[in-house]
Amino acid sequence: MASPAPAPEQPRASTPTPDASAPAASSPTAAEPSTPLEPPGLKETRAPTPVETSAEAPLPLLRNLRHQQQLPPNRHQHHRPLLLRSLRHQQHLPPPSEPPAASTEAPAAEKPATTSAAESTTAPSESRAATPTLRDSSSEVVHTDEKKAIDESGDAVVYPQGLKLGLITLALCLSVFLVALDNTIIATAIPKITDKFQSLDDVGWYGSAYLLTTAAFQLLFGRFYSFLSLKWVYITAILIFELGSLICGVAPNSSTLIVGRAIAGLGSAGIFSGALIIVANTVPLESRPMYTGLIGAMYGIASVAGPLLGGVFTDKVTWRWCFYINLPIGGVTLFVITFFFHNPAKKRVEETEALPLRQRVMKFDPIGTFVFVPAIVSLLLALQWGGSKYEWSNGRIIGLFVTFGVLIAIFIGVQIWAQEDATVPPRILKYRSIIAGTVFSLSLGSSFFIMVYYLPIWFQAIKGVSAVKSGIDNIPMILSLVIASLIAGGVITAIGYYTPFLILSSILMGVGAGLLTTFEATGTGHAKWIGYQVIYGLGVGFGMQQPLMAVQTVLNIEDVPIGTSLIIFMQTLGGALFVSVGQNVFTNKLVEGLMDKVPSLDPSIVLNAGATSLRNVVPAQTVPAVIEAYNHALVSAFYVSTALGALSIFGALAMEWKSVKGKNIEMAVA
Repeated sequence: MASPAPAPEQPRASTPTPDASAPAASSPTAAEPSTPLEPPGLKETRAPTPVETSAEAPLPLLRNLRHQQQLPPNRHQHHRPLLLRSLRHQQHLPPPSEPPAASTEAPAAEKPATTSAAESTTAPSESRAATPTLRDSSSEVVHTDEKKAIDESGDAVVYPQGLKLGLITLALCLSVFLVALDNTIIATAIPKITDKFQSLDDVGWYGSAYLLTTAAFQLLFGRFYSFLSLKWVYITAILIFELGSLICGVAPNSSTLIVGRAIAGLGSAGIFSGALIIVANTVPLESRPMYTGLIGAMYGIASVAGPLLGGVFTDKVTWRWCFYINLPIGGVTLFVITFFFHNPAKKRVEETEALPLRQRVMKFDPIGTFVFVPAIVSLLLALQWGGSKYEWSNGRIIGLFVTFGVLIAIFIGVQIWAQEDATVPPRILKYRSIIAGTVFSLSLGSSFFIMVYYLPIWFQAIKGVSAVKSGIDNIPMILSLVIASLIAGGVITAIGYYTPFLILSSILMGVGAGLLTTFEATGTGHAKWIGYQVIYGLGVGFGMQQPLMAVQTVLNIEDVPIGTSLIIFMQTLGGALFVSVGQNVFTNKLVEGLMDKVPSLDPSIVLNAGATSLRNVVPAQTVPAVIEAYNHALVSAFYVSTALGALSIFGALAMEWKSVKGKNIEMAVA
């Protein structure tokens, strides 16, 4: 029988539309294997299945696209543009109830053979079984969602360029700088504040009031950023922070100052996370590491420089400028965000605004918030008061811990019950990278803030320098942190992978903090205290922002606000909790050391004196022994920081290896 020899010579454009001749065209012939453009079976055209026309269609389609990697290289490359077109076309297929003819003619207008290849490579049942769940899937699914959101709402995501982007970045850096500065700037101003208000008993509240509200409302702001206007929530947070700073600056008494600190902390809860969420809406994912690295550097600079600036303002002007400085700088941020940042349109926000009032309120998990805020306050107060104001066995401390346990159990139950309306939807915690990021951030924040608070005290008490000079002596840690943060951002932008920097960060943090525990009352020269700070600062700088990059890489763009707030909450909570733990370790070890080395000296004299005036309140012959006891107590606090830095390795090793450059989706479609 004569074979259909002319078939291979016909151009692809002459392929007939589905009719009586279709079966002949779809059956394999002797000439078809030599066709360089398609594998066998590409000519079959069929109606889309319900799986492909449903909202789940992109998932099996991506599986089918990945299957194309099995094709020979020359065919694979020819099909890339057509496969991308097929992906776009798939979103507009008719519903399954329409006749098959309508669904076969639509793709026939554009290279039907290629379209059917993308659709029919695998049977629908196989496609459904082979499709990975989002929790275990590689980042191509998430990247596809983000790109699709950009394509389908072109006006919603328009990235600013040039001067506008520069101004927005500057404004975000300034706002984060102020928030981090307020964490530590008051440390060196407290002696003058207590002299002014005669309020030694309130000293603990000046710092804890700020941390309490910051930690307690951090997660709630994640909901605000998810369901309300990003721009106006951020502006509101800045205004609240500015109001709190103004109240602190003009405070006529200690109680007013504490109220102002609490209000400022409430505003700060939305500023750091809001800055990173704005970055996610103004910079493409593959370029974000550099910008988040810059913001992280500003946070590190302010955290370490706070005591230095506080000392300068207190000595040269007045302690009130520790708070007044926030007003003009915050004003610049407000101006730039108001006039240069255009609020992105979000489908979720529009849907929320259309809901009845009761349903809108439930989106912010009022029940969960009602139990979560007092739970965090109870925990922080227990750690703040335990071992210092009250014995650990005191009924107040036990009651606070019990209250925390009961309320946090209720909160977890509410989250499971509320599901999508929860403060932290349970599905967010099913991502391995999110759990790893929270563990790493808790460890890093805890270790870092212990060093931020107690390293300057070592310089003041052991080296006998002023508060300002101790801030200058902390510069090695500042510079190394900033340099490491910028290097990490640049390298991740180039290669895409952030997990290596998490591992490197854990190693350097543990080693650096461990070396700092070798400090001695005498004999610790410049080379040691500078070099050890550099190692530790590099560790913190390499890792501080990487959990946030993981959030933006593995989560859908609409879930980024919740994930970002969760990571920052863990970092803030770690600092708040373990600074209190470090304080208890330091106090207990100092009392033990003084009773052992100088039993004739009342320990309360040393505890109430402060680091800078230590040598002036004890007899001259006891100074060496007191300094030795002081050094041992500080080194004990450094041991806590070392242990926490080392524990971060568990979060680093558990982090998935994902790329911000979307390598997996590029491989699937290439």
